[in-house]
Amino acid sequence: EPTVRTELMEQIPPIAIFLQESRPNFPTAFFEYLMPIVVRYLTDVNNQVRKAGQEALLILLEQDLVAQSDIENKVCPILLDLSAPDSDDEYKVEAVNIICKMASMLSRTTVEHMLLPRFCELCSDGKLFQVRKICAANFGDICNAVGQEATERLLIPKFFELCSDSVWGMRKACAECFMAVSYTTSPEVRRSKLSPLFISLISDTCRWVRQAAFQSLGPFISTFANPSSAGLYIREDGTLSIRPPAQDVNSNSCQPSNNVTLMSPTANAT
Repeated sequence: EPTVRTELMEQIPPIAIFLQESRPNFPTAFFEYLMPIVVRYLTDVNNQVRKAGQEALLILLEQDLVAQSDIENKVCPILLDLSAPDSDDEYKVEAVNIICKMASMLSRTTVEHMLLPRFCELCSDGKLFQVRKICAANFGDICNAVGQEATERLLIPKFFELCSDSVWGMRKACAECFMAVSYTTSPEVRRSKLSPLFISLISDTCRWVRQAAFQSLGPFISTFANPSSAGLYIREDGTLSIRPPAQDVNSNSCQPSNNVTLMSPTANAT
């Protein structure tokens, strides 16, 4: 029964945590018995079971309970199979969604070598606009996961494609994550490539794209500032935080704090 399998998936994370805390007594139980079940249920015929399996996997990754060898030899291969060009549409959409969500939880090497090539392929998926939409919405997170070199070499060309996509929702998603993408690049790329690209979005024929671009204008401009003097920095939760220089804080110690937090466009991306 699918309801039984779904319930089982919901119990996997707390069981895994218990086994982790009791490792001397159960040194290999999770890797031998539970992890294979999680991987298998990612391809279950029932949608609810697959969803429960995906949520369980993300919790396990977030809690750092999955061994690197299992990530590379079990999890990534199945996601690559599910997101292959000839894969079922529903499976492909689910796979690219979980790839984007887990990117921030994996090592940069794993993401760059195992998942980034497939992500770049999916950005150009001509069959399913839903796949491209997920890629566009999570583009900033992928850039942050792989770093500046891979972003400029592999991801920026794909970002240009998505920013000129025929579907306006794609261009809107790109405008919303523009600050996060810009923050990952060098000042030269920011000035010579991203600035003209942003102008094209702020001049888009679609009102919703223009509106999203105008909302991202301030955050995008902030990426040109020198963090040491402007006090701008990106928090781990994806928010842009602004704090006054240390000397201003000291000289106005009796004044209330002027700290301001701006939400990153990618923080609310769906």
